[in-house]
Amino acid sequence: MSAPSATKDVGKQRNKPRRLVLFMPLAAFMALTAVFVWGLGRDPNQIPSQLIGKPVPEFTLPPVQGRMLGLSSADLKGEVSLVNVFASWCVACRDEHPLLMRLKENGIVPVHGINYKDRPQDAARWLGALGDPYTRTGADIDGRVAIDWGVYGVPETFVVDSDGTIVYKQIGPITKAALKETILPLVARLQAE
Repeated sequence: MSAPSATKDVGKQRNKPRRLVLFMPLAAFMALTAVFVWGLGRDPNQIPSQLIGKPVPEFTLPPVQGRMLGLSSADLKGEVSLVNVFASWCVACRDEHPLLMRLKENGIVPVHGINYKDRPQDAARWLGALGDPYTRTGADIDGRVAIDWGVYGVPETFVVDSDGTIVYKQIGPITKAALKETILPLVARLQAE
């Protein structure tokens, strides 16, 4: 009588791995669901920047072709400014460009440009055709400076205080709402300090 009982125990042990295999897809589904639910309430434009509250990275960039003034970390001290990372091949950069031109026309805050991984002649042609909103424009042909700034993609815009500290990062194109609700109030507050 003990032989049939031992056979049943062996059969139960063989079924345990099969049960685990059956539960693995359910466990994976539950894990993916938990990640999805966690991400639902998050704003995709609010990717944290490790540089907020830190000095701008040390860098020196030559001017964009046809421009006189390049850009360096030393240029970002002494006044509140915006640093806009752009490229001629970037569609969203074209969308935000009129707002940058308006900032220049109104003289609210200096805007400096980092031209990201662009061919020199394309960047010069783009700024010539659309207008140049930048006080200084550095050519980051290999993209190393943008990496040091923690750029995920173009366009991105940084608010830099008069001490040369990064205070805010706008991921994606600047919109009228972003200017009105976030960027310009921040600039005004920093300029008043």
